[in-house]
Amino acid sequence: MNPDVQTNRSLVIAGIFTLVAFVLVLRLLNLQVVDDKWKLSAENNVVRKVVSYPARGLVYDRNMELLVYNQAAYDFLATPREIEPFDTLTLCRILGVEKEMLVKSLKKANEYSRYRPSVILKQLSASRYATLQEQLYKYPGFYVRSRTLRQYPFPIASQTLGYVGEVIDRDLKKEEYYVSGDYIGKRGIEYAYEKRLRGKKGVTYQLVDVHSRLKGRFKEGRYDTTAVTGDNLVATLDAQLQHYGEELMAGKAGAIVAIEPATGEILAMVSAPSYDPGLLVGRVRGKNYAILQKNKDEPLFNRTVSAAYPPGSTFKPVNGLIALDEGVITPYTKFVCHGRASRPIMCTHDHGTPLGLVSAIKESCNPFFWQTFKACLSNYSSTKEGYMAWAENVKKFGLGSSVAADISGERSGNIPSAKFYDKLYRGSWNSLTVRSLSVGQGELLCTPLQMANVAATIANKGYYVSPHIVKRVVSPKGEEEALKFDRFDTGIDPSFFDETTDGLRQVVTHGTGQSAYIDSVSIVGKTGTIQNSSGDDHSAFIAFAPMGSPKIAIYVYVERGVWGSRYAAPIAGLMIEKYIKGFISPRRHYLEKKIKESVLLEPDEVEETNEQEE
Repeated sequence: MNPDVQTNRSLVIAGIFTLVAFVLVLRLLNLQVVDDKWKLSAENNVVRKVVSYPARGLVYDRNMELLVYNQAAYDFLATPREIEPFDTLTLCRILGVEKEMLVKSLKKANEYSRYRPSVILKQLSASRYATLQEQLYKYPGFYVRSRTLRQYPFPIASQTLGYVGEVIDRDLKKEEYYVSGDYIGKRGIEYAYEKRLRGKKGVTYQLVDVHSRLKGRFKEGRYDTTAVTGDNLVATLDAQLQHYGEELMAGKAGAIVAIEPATGEILAMVSAPSYDPGLLVGRVRGKNYAILQKNKDEPLFNRTVSAAYPPGSTFKPVNGLIALDEGVITPYTKFVCHGRASRPIMCTHDHGTPLGLVSAIKESCNPFFWQTFKACLSNYSSTKEGYMAWAENVKKFGLGSSVAADISGERSGNIPSAKFYDKLYRGSWNSLTVRSLSVGQGELLCTPLQMANVAATIANKGYYVSPHIVKRVVSPKGEEEALKFDRFDTGIDPSFFDETTDGLRQVVTHGTGQSAYIDSVSIVGKTGTIQNSSGDDHSAFIAFAPMGSPKIAIYVYVERGVWGSRYAAPIAGLMIEKYIKGFISPRRHYLEKKIKESVLLEPDEVEETNEQEE
């Protein structure tokens, strides 16, 4: 081999080794001298990483009444390798727990890691913490981490506000922010606005001695980060109206939803039966949750958005408006009604005949709305095509889909598709087959929120703003962010709503909705009595007020309430009066008392609990 070539190769190899050695030296210099974060890892035996949890944001109602706030609580932790022999019974007495529970928790912590802290007892009260803090120096290896618990000045709106609970595996996989033991919004506002409410965790690195005594901050706090408090929320709810609605629905099952038509802001969301939101706070949350879950009346179930009911006659105004828009009827079109002798759908009572739209709404005439429905389906080349057009028009009112912008757990209800009927009747069906839809029965299902939104749409003469529960967000610095929501239009001529509203007004002044009547407030509305094969019929009422300048749209549904006029209509009238006037007229106190004292639910076999954290 050429000596020069061999020399060149040797130089190249030597250069490569030199370069590699130089890189390694630089890397070691960076690790050991320049970047001291690795020194932090090496000193973990004397450095404790303490996560500081931010306070969740507060929740206010539309009038800045506090609905949800925070109260200090404390988690009791231990690092197994730092624990020295201690008086077990005394510590148990301080903590208020059984010895077996403490021993079991320490064993579990030791199995998890001898070098990492584990939570031994969650959510100690402030009084327990005060006693413990005085004695903690006697228990090396144990320390306390501060947390906050949700508190409620009023025991209202539990299903709407939601609750906070410990993360589960699904939460951990979904987002890296959380670690085991963290808390997260589970339902309602707490869930929908979790990222705004939770804030940002902070970290503090503490120097501790072998007895777990705090000696100072590591590197003078160079690596510490400060926890950032969550954003505050201003909800659309009116706390007083919400509380009043829950009083009216006590002892009953059903829902009330009230909306401000112009904005889509939800004024009240009452799901009955309900529960005190304070029951799902603290160490007794699991026990109380199990009890509530066993209750046969399902207080955890949010009927305002998750219960899908047939709307009954409260749906008739929608049917009439679609027929007007399709041109198959006019305000002057009249149909004959033979009362109870009418076929194929009989009327509930005898009344003047023939009658037009306004009178048909007032009298809740089943044959009239059957004829309008039939005319809509017959206005196309086939029943199927006509039905599909009708169904699409129904959906423009927000039915058959989720309409809320920021509410969890909302069901879409059901507007049956033509394919559904093709399958059900093997392709052989017509308007007569599905006639129950004309009077809001059959397979038609709507949530109370959707029907309250229909009331708002009629009040607005053809449009609605997405119903929502939060109106603005306020940062910890006080910066306000007004939330914006979409508007949806039915495309129906606004003039058609005048005729419909006239009919709805007559329902309250001279028809089945007179129990909702108020002298000083012009209420328009429609009763509904929904067939129930397993007991008394259900009671429903849709309304808005005042006529001409609506401030509130409302839907009330009372399960097994017999008639729309018996419970739903008076409840709606009382709610409207309470909101618009701020009080109930003395001459209506008898009605208010009667409704509040009416109990439709049977006593539950599962004993409820009022147990809360000490």
